[in-house]
Amino acid sequence: MLPDYYPGSAAIFARCIQSCTPLHTLSQLQSGTLNGITSLKLSEGLTGFPREILDLADTLEVLDLSGNQLTSLPPDFGRLHKLRILFCSHNPFTELPAVLGQCPALEMIGFKACHIEYIPAAALGPGLRWLTLTDNRITRLPAAIGLCTRLEKLLLAGNRLTELPPELEKCTHLSLLRIAANRLPSLPSWLLSMPRLAWLAFSGNGFSSFSHRQLLPAIPWQSVTLHEVLGQGASGIIHRATIVHTAGAKEVAVKLFKGAVTSDGLPGDELNAFIAAGSHPALIGLMGSIGEHPDGRNGLVMELIPARCHNLGLPPDFNTCTRDTFPPGASVSWPQLLNIAVSVASVAAQLHSRGIMHGDLYAHNILADDDGNALLTDFGAASFYDRSHTVTAAAMERIEVAAFGYLLNDMLGICNWDDTRHIAILQQMSADCLRPQVSLRPSFQELTDRLSVLVSHCVL
Repeated sequence: MLPDYYPGSAAIFARCIQSCTPLHTLSQLQSGTLNGITSLKLSEGLTGFPREILDLADTLEVLDLSGNQLTSLPPDFGRLHKLRILFCSHNPFTELPAVLGQCPALEMIGFKACHIEYIPAAALGPGLRWLTLTDNRITRLPAAIGLCTRLEKLLLAGNRLTELPPELEKCTHLSLLRIAANRLPSLPSWLLSMPRLAWLAFSGNGFSSFSHRQLLPAIPWQSVTLHEVLGQGASGIIHRATIVHTAGAKEVAVKLFKGAVTSDGLPGDELNAFIAAGSHPALIGLMGSIGEHPDGRNGLVMELIPARCHNLGLPPDFNTCTRDTFPPGASVSWPQLLNIAVSVASVAAQLHSRGIMHGDLYAHNILADDDGNALLTDFGAASFYDRSHTVTAAAMERIEVAAFGYLLNDMLGICNWDDTRHIAILQQMSADCLRPQVSLRPSFQELTDRLSVLVSHCVL
């Protein structure tokens, strides 16, 4: 069986969530057998909040009530004084419960795909680090968002926002922002100078569009035979497949896109960005688009990635929030690190030369082999911007340069090389990428040149 070559970050993280908290039953809760637990997950079509949950106040840290029919939380919800993480996605809430602000330890809130239209200021506690409100009906954020000075991750794709409150600029720890598929006419200038912003997705707004797209040959659906699933993300499913043409049969990978908004943006924008990215040794080769699908679905036919490739890292977890994680014992050699770094910097330079921000430049979206041959994957958060606006374009690129700085830092953390002189060079490069003043960061082409010089001076 082939490994999961084409995972989407949303799918990987969803699996992490599912594995963290097992599914419990209401009868277990009511019988008292769950007393003392730290994590609780209930999904039974609940129409009312079970009061027995409040009896877990002295231990409960993670509560997942997703997939029910809840519209409110009790006024004494703040009794859950140890609660750190709350998921209430896929419930018909029409507003974010104000009582959330009464939970002193609450750091992570997830209300994805509800019916939320209104966010009361009282719902936003000062300890908030991670807020997911994807796929709702929100038209504005309260000015109180500026009081969430610990906020690192804010996911707002698929709403009806027409502006971002200027108070958001006070959230100087904000590193990841998803505002795709809204109604924003432009990005505020202050957003492009936020000191820690590194992962930004804004496709599907009025100011983010592409003027042309590379034409791909259409591969008739009738010539495609799907095999096992290689990976599944929020935007689509990737299969190993066989296509038959005049030269014979060929094994490929086929991605069929879904139509729903994801935490990163719209699947159609992902498809457009992937095609517009063009050809590069660090990109998966595109062979064509799917034509004549019986359900009218969009799809791409890609080169099959060699079995020797593996994901460089794992997605962030609840604790790291915006930083990637790595399995125990993970390591990279010095040749691997340098080859990966120069490949990623080079492909990022090409993307930005075409007005494309990848938006999700992470180790978990990089496939690499033992020699450090690398592929940058997952264009689900990619966005287009206008390169002719030179000041804005330079800022866009240097926001993503910060993501590269974090990537370098992460790889250095698992590198088994003990040459302190060379390590110090890359540490300084990472620090340059993470300068708080965005305009002082290097471009991707400058990083590619510096890394190439380092490669030429090292015996790999």
